[in-house]
Amino acid sequence: TSFAMMPATDPVIDDAALVDFIARRAAANARVRIYPMAALTKGLNGTQMSEIGLLKEAGAIAFTDADRTVASSLIMRRCLAYAANFDALVVAHAEDPALAAAGHMNEGAFAARMGLGGIPAAAEAIAVERDIRLVELTGARYHLGQVSTAAALEVIAKAKARGLPVTCSVSAHHLVLNEQDVGEYKTFAKVSPALRSEDDRKAMVEGVRAGTIDTIVSSHDPQAPETKRLPFAQAAYGAVGLETLLPAALSLHHEAGVSLIDVVRRLTLAPANLLRLSAGRLAKGAPADLVLFDPGAPRKIDPVEFRSRSKNSPFDEGRLQGRVLKTMVDGRMVYHYGSEAR
Repeated sequence: TSFAMMPATDPVIDDAALVDFIARRAAANARVRIYPMAALTKGLNGTQMSEIGLLKEAGAIAFTDADRTVASSLIMRRCLAYAANFDALVVAHAEDPALAAAGHMNEGAFAARMGLGGIPAAAEAIAVERDIRLVELTGARYHLGQVSTAAALEVIAKAKARGLPVTCSVSAHHLVLNEQDVGEYKTFAKVSPALRSEDDRKAMVEGVRAGTIDTIVSSHDPQAPETKRLPFAQAAYGAVGLETLLPAALSLHHEAGVSLIDVVRRLTLAPANLLRLSAGRLAKGAPADLVLFDPGAPRKIDPVEFRSRSKNSPFDEGRLQGRVLKTMVDGRMVYHYGSEAR
């Protein structure tokens, strides 16, 4: 019912006029609620801070450079300090650019057998360590957009224990899949951050169970066929995530014993609270944004059925449980399984 929109568009959402345009266009035309995030740095280039105050005033709900890490510690410190002045949320992609530059999948024995350059788990943990040190200096609200390694999750847990304003998300596919799902150079499974080891995947599940991980996200980053049907090293990162978010997340309930209410909370109320939106809850006076789903409905994922223009799903032909039956936004039916939206 509600979507947080990344700023990695063309043009990049780094201007207050663009934020206002998107908000107005969505209100007039979209069947669902669209909440734009704005670029943390101009053009997502990591060298010049965006006008965070003006962008927030225009309606930006958070600030991020999407799948890019701000390499300069000085620029990142300035961004966090400025964001703190406006109580703005900074959503970071944590991956040391130099360590990750030559990699295409998770570093390890499997990548070596595949003959592919690896991205070490340390690249994520190092970036998170740096950012948390800067959070200590600035007091800014900091959210790790996607945690994928046990090492980084440990850093986050320690920061939370010290009372720092730090939160994190995990993508649904990092809860279900691991590096082995790359298989025979399956480019649909090339995502950022990379699919990690089985031990890391299990750590993500336990992070959700323990509450260290605050939200589960779709990591929806669809790619055109011509950018995916290439040799693995040349293929683009990214995958369709929205249409498999629910069944993938529900696998924690069906297979890992995480309570259904905890899974649903991390998809709804928790992200709404993080972004300070009056959504994601059943309460008197709250928007009538409702989703009716069957948590046990068996599904074979067939991207041909996707409504997304892109079909590159890491769950292609996978078997999951859970299906949305109806979706209502502001009291109006916008989706009904088995028929066209009204």
